[in-house]
Amino acid sequence: MNKIKVLFVCMGNICRSPTAEGVFSALINEQKIADQFEIASAGTHAYHVGEQPDLRAQKAAEDRGIDLSEQRAQKVVYGDFEDFDYLLAMDDDNYQILMQTCPELLKSKIKYFLEYAPHLDTRQVPDPYYGGKYGFERVLDMVEDAAVGFLNSLKQSGEIT
Repeated sequence: MNKIKVLFVCMGNICRSPTAEGVFSALINEQKIADQFEIASAGTHAYHVGEQPDLRAQKAAEDRGIDLSEQRAQKVVYGDFEDFDYLLAMDDDNYQILMQTCPELLKSKIKYFLEYAPHLDTRQVPDPYYGGKYGFERVLDMVEDAAVGFLNSLKQSGEIT
């Protein structure tokens, strides 16, 4: 059985996308379906390649039982468009960068992560980098909602059992 490959994408890969990777990984582990997935995160910029997620993101996630400490920032590379089934952007800027970089035939793989949480009435996960502790909590709330919505979408489409 082929795994569903998901790449969460933000700008620097130290706040939003590693949080989304951690939240979604925890969700699929909890539901005992992690063996059906390959999950990763990356940034559209190479500002922080090799670094751990922001300590504030790690702390906020840890407070909810999610460990981000093993993750390391990486940059989206051209091969990701072929390798991943879903590239889930955190905001307009990163969505546009992905769309501009992606080969035309693979653009359908790119989505806003918050498309899976339509009740939030936004497509943008705000960058919490300059927003203080509350910003990281808000990101976690949004990402948790979208993670559940994304998983439900995969179940409804029959992509996972």
